[in-house]
Amino acid sequence: MYISRLALDHFRSWEHCVVDFTPGINILRGANGLGKTNIVEAIEVLSTGSSHRTASSLPLVERGATAATIRANVSAMAIGESLDNSLESVGGERSRAQRVETYEATIAARGANRARINGGPALYLRDIVGRIPSVSFTPEDQRLVTADPALRRHFLDQAGALLIPGYIARLQTCTRIAKQRAALLKQLERSEGDASATLSGLEIWTGQFIEAGIALTMDRQRIVNALREPLSVIYDALAGAEPTDVALSNTAITDPTVQAAQSGRVSHAVQLAYEPSFGEVFAGVNDASKAAISRHFQRIYPGEIARGQNLIGPHRDDMSLELEGMPAREFASNGEMWTIALALKMALFEVVKKKSDMAPIVILDDVFAQLDETRRQQILAFAAAQQQVFITVAARGDIPVFADADKAVIPNTIDVSQLKASVRGGDAQIIAQLQAMRGEAGA
Repeated sequence: MYISRLALDHFRSWEHCVVDFTPGINILRGANGLGKTNIVEAIEVLSTGSSHRTASSLPLVERGATAATIRANVSAMAIGESLDNSLESVGGERSRAQRVETYEATIAARGANRARINGGPALYLRDIVGRIPSVSFTPEDQRLVTADPALRRHFLDQAGALLIPGYIARLQTCTRIAKQRAALLKQLERSEGDASATLSGLEIWTGQFIEAGIALTMDRQRIVNALREPLSVIYDALAGAEPTDVALSNTAITDPTVQAAQSGRVSHAVQLAYEPSFGEVFAGVNDASKAAISRHFQRIYPGEIARGQNLIGPHRDDMSLELEGMPAREFASNGEMWTIALALKMALFEVVKKKSDMAPIVILDDVFAQLDETRRQQILAFAAAQQQVFITVAARGDIPVFADADKAVIPNTIDVSQLKASVRGGDAQIIAQLQAMRGEAGA
């Protein structure tokens, strides 16, 4: 799968933007502040329904606008299929055009986000997430090991959007119920006299919160279970590789199951575990578990009312990472934290690829300055093997050199300053391209 054209209206710093991409490596070069990260962020939003840079939709909309629109022309390619093979299998360039689909997402400053496919009927944004799978590598990734649980929950939520149909809908339902329940807790805290009616309402919302929370907890447990083995194997490959071993490590990175079969074992150096807020009382989807969680809520009602907030639930879940049996956030070195973070993202890539039978788009957003030479070469080897990669760099000297066994890999480089200038100047070609894409999407 690859994106051939991306068009933005009122997204972040871009009033309008149209940019063409190719399969393989695409480099967006430009000084900080020009909006190169905003372009790859739009791809992430279209793919997962959210951005790693913000928890809400409002910052995604250009100041003064009521909504932002992301449109992408997307061509599907099977795993292992080259662009040339794709053209030949469907009869050349004309047939290739027939395989292109246009995905459109409208991000509202206020209200629900919407989507359409090929100009069809209006959908919710959650209805198209996961159809354009992508995995992003960012400078914030190292904080997956050390940051507050919210960042790890966001990672799980983006993974769920890519891996589990209906995950985003369940997440939104659980979030809505949690907000309603928290509002009732605050009402009880302020109430004087008879609060029996509010307490009765709290019992109802608690029951719904348990049902929705258990469904979301089971989804997250499935995600962690799927990531656990490839994470261990990929970490082994990354941690054991020297810069001269890039080709060998790339084989392990791009297909950890092959490496596991060759080694005959799975590393226990890194361990991943899911820590649901429901804790020890959670034992799966059954009446006994629901009853145990309900009794637990009843015990903590006084504390919840005193604080006016939900003290347990999926909004407090976490994911723990251990290195050699010790908490990674406390004992791992800076380099080890980066290796764990890279392995976690590469593990997600592998799990998504296996599930969807499509290689996800890879986004490398300003990560090279953060990495030492060994890890820089490892991630370059990983990226060079993928069907489509987006890399953001600040200067020409930051552009990495890619090479395979036979020849240098020439990336498609986009000068973001020129792109910005053409938009500011009202470039007639940009306007015509935008109008064409709007027409394709039925706008």
